[in-house]
Amino acid sequence: MVEINIKDGDAGQRLNKYLMKYLSLAPSSFVYKMLRKKNIVLNDKKAQGDEIIKSGDVIKLYLADETIAKFKGDKGLVTSDKSWVTNLSRNLKILYEDSDIMAVHKEPGILSQKANKEDYSINEAIVDYVASSDSYNHSETFKPSVCNRLDKNTSGIILAGITLKGSQYLSRVLKDRSIDKYYFTIVKGELKNNITCEAYISKDSDKNLSKVITCEDFITMNKHGDLNFRDYSKIVTEFIPISTNKKSTLLKIKLITGKSHQIRAHLKHLGFPLAGDMKYGDKTYNSYMKDKYRLKTHLLHAGIVKLSDNLVINDPLPEIFIKICEGEKLDVKSII
Repeated sequence: MVEINIKDGDAGQRLNKYLMKYLSLAPSSFVYKMLRKKNIVLNDKKAQGDEIIKSGDVIKLYLADETIAKFKGDKGLVTSDKSWVTNLSRNLKILYEDSDIMAVHKEPGILSQKANKEDYSINEAIVDYVASSDSYNHSETFKPSVCNRLDKNTSGIILAGITLKGSQYLSRVLKDRSIDKYYFTIVKGELKNNITCEAYISKDSDKNLSKVITCEDFITMNKHGDLNFRDYSKIVTEFIPISTNKKSTLLKIKLITGKSHQIRAHLKHLGFPLAGDMKYGDKTYNSYMKDKYRLKTHLLHAGIVKLSDNLVINDPLPEIFIKICEGEKLDVKSII
């Protein structure tokens, strides 16, 4: 017999879903049969499987150890061998954390989530960090997971759910856009006034390249029966100039929608390419930034996430960002 004490990290899900994760190799018919026969009980009572489990609940499995081992598989999150924890997870810069969510800083060059099996991303670092820490109520069935993505060379705030409840909350507020996300960048050219721009974006996945068109062009494509219009999604971005020296502008950007490469492709479309952006940028401007400041990647930083009036997460600008602002005499004092 195995007794499972439900902790906060596993609360809020249906009993049957929890059991199918816990006994991950078992067919669902086996789980339901064990519930019917009271070989699996919830709080010492027969359960149907649709009950929502709470912190403090107790699940008892009156099954042979061999049966549990057979169907459970090696899905445990916690291990006594902590030697596998990498430098990235050990040096994770945590900007905010509570019992359900975490916000961490991502450096340029680090993936938000792995693209290939051998990759080690910020997501794996968070999982390893939580697993190696004694400060968390580890879940038997839920692994922490990032809920927003940043491009590989974009720095800044990554949000992660460290419990099912936290992951559901972040997924919901990101989907319904009830949180505010602000980015910072330096672009070529002079932008004087705040603008909120609507446009349409389409991504060529093979080339990993996004294209932005005006709302008028989208309407024309639709009107003329061009089926390519179906590949486009509406985007909305607010651009807030902070300082300009006429050659460059320091921008604060509110991301209202969140499509892949939205900021970079939208700014290219408007004629204000990002500093250091080799995909959407200006070659001469990039060479200037590289030669003078050794800027090797595009300069884009996810610096502020406002989850509520009482919870605003800040990630200070990287040193290279401040160095360029000072060198170009862009007033950065208001955001550092």
